[in-house]
Amino acid sequence: MSEQTGPESRSHQLQAERRIVVVGAGMAGVQTAVALREQGFDGPVTLLGAEVHPPYDRPPLSKAVLLGKAEGSAFDIDFDALGVELRLGQEATGLRPADHEVDTPQGPVPYDVAVIATGAEPVRLPGAEDMPAVHLLRTLDDAERLRPVLAAQHDIVVVGAGWIGAEFATAAREAGCEVTVVEAADQPLAGALPREVAAPMADWYAEAGVRLRTRARVARLEPGGVVLDDDTRLPAGAVVVGVGARPATGWLAGSGIALGTHREVRADDGLRTSAPDVFAVGDCASFPSARYGERLLVHHWDNALQGPRTVAANILGLTSAVYDPVPYFWSEQFGRFVQYAGHHTGADSLVWRGDPAGASWSACWLRGTQLVAVLAVSRPRDLAQGRRLIESATPMDPAALSDPTRPLKSATA
Repeated sequence: MSEQTGPESRSHQLQAERRIVVVGAGMAGVQTAVALREQGFDGPVTLLGAEVHPPYDRPPLSKAVLLGKAEGSAFDIDFDALGVELRLGQEATGLRPADHEVDTPQGPVPYDVAVIATGAEPVRLPGAEDMPAVHLLRTLDDAERLRPVLAAQHDIVVVGAGWIGAEFATAAREAGCEVTVVEAADQPLAGALPREVAAPMADWYAEAGVRLRTRARVARLEPGGVVLDDDTRLPAGAVVVGVGARPATGWLAGSGIALGTHREVRADDGLRTSAPDVFAVGDCASFPSARYGERLLVHHWDNALQGPRTVAANILGLTSAVYDPVPYFWSEQFGRFVQYAGHHTGADSLVWRGDPAGASWSACWLRGTQLVAVLAVSRPRDLAQGRRLIESATPMDPAALSDPTRPLKSATA
């Protein structure tokens, strides 16, 4: 039998000869490598990871790993069997699109296609860099450093009442620590949810025995304490900073790759960057959403899981794939399972399902009669059904939607 020499065979050969370098070994980077293999790419794939640990999942860090219920959260992936070259402890320091090379301390790494998947890095508290009692919670090493702090049941001050602050406060209380959460805004989750939805969540802190101080800023840190801007001194055997994260893109300085207002990589709807043969995915990249009519920057696990499939498809040219998901995330805090799907900016009405003072309820945002976002507190069916209704842009009946005894999927117009 003669060897195939048609256009399809030559195209496959060219694909197999391309070197793909994925920068970042978190969820987005790992899933990009997996998606490339699943979609048929059999050429060389190199995965660069800044940390020395094998790639791992981050959500368990603020839960099982932090509390000592698990030693780690490594991905169950055999990279050798997958045919992926994994280079750990090799941090990218620069990108030169004209030369098609990624710079690292170990030397340049050539590529035919590069994928930026470096995620986000936590915002640090000014002046706290060299203070051993001040902690972040972003990496496995961070969680390992915090485990003995919780085990010793220190008084802990958490700076920031966002998602990570609430999750850490939950774990610290479970460990028996005294916890105070300091928030500069007048409510928890001020940057993520509108006042009327976030306000009921403030009561969760007191119910869990956590002191929540809003409209409070840290003036300075002292050994054994935190001093607020009103001169109140809070005792603190440890301080945990959870005031947000920003895209980890400092290493792209001088690359010419277009960045957005939050220093994120500005990708197009196929997750291509402004540089040829360079894609970006996950927490470090924003993308235009036709569904919501604006550019989205999503710092959540599901985005890092879903985006790589679009990247792989567009690298391989199998389809002209467009990335326009319904964003989704979840949080476990103070005995509640909180889930969110969609994007509520641009909504013109809010419909409640249940009493927000109760144990379970949902908030639904509508634009006209279309459901655009849903927040479900211990109501997983509302979330699952709502997510599908958002995807299908099904018109809703607001009156029926407000009845928490009806399945959300039955509240269509």
